[in-house]
This record gives sequence, structure tokens and C-alpha cells, in this order.
Amino acid sequence: MAFHGIIPPVATPFTESGDLDLPRLRWFLDRLIDGGVHAIFVLGTNSEFYALDEQEKQAVIATAVEHVAGRVPVLAGTGAETTREAERLTRMAEREGVQGVSVITPYFISPNQKELEDHYRRVAAATGLPLLLYSNPVTCGGLRIEAETAERLASVPNIVGIKDSSGDLTLVADLLRRVPPSFAVLQGRDTLIYSALDLGAVGAIPATGNIAPKLLVEIYTKFMEGDRAGSRDAQARLHPLRLALNLCTPPGGVKAALAILGESIGP
Repeated sequence: MAFHGIIPPVATPFTESGDLDLPRLRWFLDRLIDGGVHAIFVLGTNSEFYALDEQEKQAVIATAVEHVAGRVPVLAGTGAETTREAERLTRMAEREGVQGVSVITPYFISPNQKELEDHYRRVAAATGLPLLLYSNPVTCGGLRIEAETAERLASVPNIVGIKDSSGDLTLVADLLRRVPPSFAVLQGRDTLIYSALDLGAVGAIPATGNIAPKLLVEIYTKFMEGDRAGSRDAQARLHPLRLALNLCTPPGGVKAALAILGESIGP
């Protein structure tokens, strides 16, 4: 799987009683694909993976793979606090038929960069799937994947890219300087998609893709077509929405926005 384009971290639908709403998930996946997204990412941070048990995670992955049915690639988040659990979740996702996995850094403990590198090497060795590193220091107590660490991990054959949500464009530039062209760098901050593309990133994994997928795809498509002004304009039109979401605790803002649009996926 070559990671590129707009890949929304799919918000997970729930019923009012707090159970998974898998029929609504199927509807929501269709909505995103109809919006032109390039892949689907379930069980990301925006998907509330931390609130789901392993059986629920498996149900979400299985439903996504079955319903998407090859229309676009399906990527699953399989990160965990321990290497052992991340390995187990990754193997489960592979059995369910995803095309790739994304593995967030540990979010309670704070390993050093050498320990983090070892963690990722072991998870990658547990699967034949393409693996996307995921660095989100705001969520993970300040822990991030440094450019030097990503450079070393890029030598692992099935570690094929990184989602960087640090918001640090200097780090993005350093990543792009160090890793081979085949290593996908994806932007995790919605307001920085155009800037990251301009540096050489190949796409983004934006929370707002759940709400306005066509606008997010417009940022990417216009950039790739050489219409820089059109891409910047689309990025500027996205900005107020992203700022509004900052008023809420993620992913509450995404779900509130969908409810306002009459497209609720539950609490």
C-alpha cells in the first residue's frame, strides 16, 4: 500500500447506549468514499480507539474491510501501550484483511528514542503489512518520533511512512531531508496540509476529513494538479472549521459538527 492523499481518521459511530453502531459506520464509510478520499483509517485517535476493547476493535476493522470492499485501501490503527499488545492487534488487523496499519507511540510511558525504535522494529517484524509510524506528541505526553529515529526505521522494509501530528514544520522538513523518496510523510495537522505538501509531504490524515471530505480532497488535488493558488484557497476555507473544533475535546467537535449538518453518528 502506498500511503498518499487524504486519509480521514474515521470517527466511530455509537448508539445512545454507548454500543458500536456498525450500520451507521457502513453509511459513514460510504459518505467518505463518495467525498473522494484516497483511503480509510479506522481506529485512529479521532476514532476513539482508546475507548474500545479488543473485540470492538475487531468488529470495526472487519466491518470496514467488508463494506469498503476494495474501493479504497483500509488502514487500521494498532498502536498500544505495550509492544506485545501492539503486535497482537497488528496480527489481528492483518487477519481481518486491512491493507496497512498505523502504530501510534506509547501514550502513558515515555520511552527514549532507542527504546521507541526497538518497539517499532518488533511490531513491524510481527506483520507483513505496510506500517505507518504515528507521532502525536500532544496526545502522548510530549513523546514524538524524531527525524533521526524515523530515518533509521525507514530502513525496515515494511515501515513505509509516518503521520506527523507535531505541528512542527521544521521537523517535517528534516524528515523529508532524511528519508528516501519512497517513505511517505503525511501531515496530521489540518491547518498545515498545504504547507506540508509544499515541503514534499504526500498527503494528510485530517480529522476534518470526517466533516468536509470534498474540501480536504480539493486541497490535495489542486496542489497535485499544479494549482497552488486553488490549493491555498481551499486550505484557507478549511481554517475556520478547524479552529472551531479546537473549542471541543476531540473527537467531540467532529461529532457535534456532523450532528449540526444533520449527519449524526451518535455521541
